[in-house]
Amino acid sequence: MNLKDFFQSKNFRNVLYTIGVLVFVLAVFKAGMFVGYKRASFFDGAERGYRAVFDERRGDQLFGMMQNDFSNTHGTIGKIVKINLPTIVIADQDNVEKVVLIKDDTLIRQFRDEIKAAGLKVDDFVVVMGTPNDKSQIEAKFVRVMPEPPMGQGALLPPGLPPQPNPEQPPQPLNPQPQPLPKN
Repeated sequence: MNLKDFFQSKNFRNVLYTIGVLVFVLAVFKAGMFVGYKRASFFDGAERGYRAVFDERRGDQLFGMMQNDFSNTHGTIGKIVKINLPTIVIADQDNVEKVVLIKDDTLIRQFRDEIKAAGLKVDDFVVVMGTPNDKSQIEAKFVRVMPEPPMGQGALLPPGLPPQPNPEQPPQPLNPQPQPLPKN
């Protein structure tokens, strides 16, 4: 059997086919590992950046995780404190400032009307929905400008905000009349 017959034989083609399939399977596996590593690196970096910028909470840790550690990175509710388009800064319920990136495809509504990003103003109360990016920003998909919720007694307040006094009502003294002590 000479070399020419060996290269044209059925056994050589089967071995070559098997090696080709193995190389292809290994390449797909390696690509999956690469994509998985990049995704894990992205989310780890985004989480660390988010914590460094926004999260002032420190507390008890349980197995490396903070208890009640459920930050909302996909949106925010609060007042606009700074506008520098294409980004706006919003102070949320806990007075944590979040940077929101307004893109060309971001839908901005005030009541039923669609408005442009230039129509946003400082002190507007907004609800933002979007996705986080690797710069610890929220890429807004939808922004709703709405009236600020009432802040008087009995109003539903977002968590973390103390009740605000009513400016039309004079402050009431804590204890207007001294009470006598009960006799035993």
